[in-house]
Amino acid sequence: MKEFLRKNLLIIIVTFAGAIGGFLYWKFVGCITGTCPIKSIWYMSTLYGALIGFLVGSLVHDVIIKFRKKKNPDQDSIV
Repeated sequence: MKEFLRKNLLIIIVTFAGAIGGFLYWKFVGCITGTCPIKSIWYMSTLYGALIGFLVGSLVHDVIIKFRKKKNPDQDSIV
């Protein structure tokens, strides 16, 4: 479990930051009329932000791993 958290810490942090960003977007921008499916309900906006955060975190994590493997091809890099 600790190794899983160690390897995926960046993804977890960015996903959590995306969820917070989605909630803050709902809170301060939102949709007054209630006709916007993502922006009108707080949990939909929060989940959407978490999804975007997860995708960005996964992309950055993969780029970091590829960069480390390219720099040190002999070692198995753990992020």
